[in-house]
Amino acid sequence: MVIVGAGGHGLATAYYLARNHGITDVAVVERGWLGGGNMARNTTIIRSNYLLDESAGIYEHALKLWEGLAEELDHDLLFSQRGVLNLAHTPQDVRDGMRRINANRLNGVDAEWLTPEQAREFCPILNISPDSRHPVLGGTLQRRGGIAKHDRVAWAYAGAADALGVDLIQDCEVTGFTTAGGRVTGVRTTRGDIGAGRVALAAAGHTSVLAALAGFRVPIQSHPLQALVSELLEPVHPCVVMSNAVHVYVSQAHKGELVMGAGIDSYNSYAQRGGFHVIEHQMAAALELFPIFARARVLRTWGGIVDVTPDASPVIGRTPVDGLYVNCGWGTGGFKATPSSGWVYAHTIATGEPHPLNAPFSLDRFTTGALIDEHGAAAVAH
Repeated sequence: MVIVGAGGHGLATAYYLARNHGITDVAVVERGWLGGGNMARNTTIIRSNYLLDESAGIYEHALKLWEGLAEELDHDLLFSQRGVLNLAHTPQDVRDGMRRINANRLNGVDAEWLTPEQAREFCPILNISPDSRHPVLGGTLQRRGGIAKHDRVAWAYAGAADALGVDLIQDCEVTGFTTAGGRVTGVRTTRGDIGAGRVALAAAGHTSVLAALAGFRVPIQSHPLQALVSELLEPVHPCVVMSNAVHVYVSQAHKGELVMGAGIDSYNSYAQRGGFHVIEHQMAAALELFPIFARARVLRTWGGIVDVTPDASPVIGRTPVDGLYVNCGWGTGGFKATPSSGWVYAHTIATGEPHPLNAPFSLDRFTTGALIDEHGAAAVAH
């Protein structure tokens, strides 16, 4: 079989196909290099404190896999469970936060509420002054959340899959599909045709293009998602802080740079860059929450391409083309879901039936109306 896309999800899928199902006759084809797409352009946050049952299920499964992944893959992923703090700035934020905590606890996901003073104790550089433009009224905390090093994750999965017999082919762009009798029979690439009884798409930011080549449509829009890092600093920021209302999130990487992300640009684009006003708003909000950052210098900015579905939840499963599978639409949640996404996608491909965790995320929910509107429920899907 062929997996299109050698990012985190494609490589994890290949690994779990071999490890869990004994399927090693697998080629992962990548138009660039391993882990060089969105896998190298995310802000590395890992958490599972989503509101809706379906989302909590797949992300909590991912977090549990993260907790043993370095040992399993025999690779230091720099996985750091430093805690993820989601701030509340308005009474409605507080109500939403309390609601999410209760939902998390019902689903066995760790969650707790912090007062402004407790939030400041957990993150000493946080500005909790009531005179702030974005006053902190409290926040939800998932202590098991944190960060990992994205390129190490990609190479760990690639090395483990390779050791089990999976073929990894870089600089190999898919330009079309071969079919017979309504069933996929292989892929056309810039390096020649590859025959395959099953083909799995896992190419964030390009799924709609690949789907069109196969003759069907996926309900996704692609947007730029921007982020930036500062110069290297001494350790000052001990956790991950996210602010849904002003849409900025901040952590400090192991090397010392501050890693900041923002919301998506509102327009559709495949460009890996975005409008300056998004970064400007992000920085202004970050400086209100962390005045100490005023002395930091921006080292670089970048953009990824995120695929967003109408309900801001992923699609994992079969397509109208027999033998062709799709994994897309993760929006801003792709990195944190990497292990679980690969696990359930591999199960779906190997058995022909969805895993219970990804069954709700089928493509046909957009015709049945059984949507999973995590974005609308939780205010932000990061």
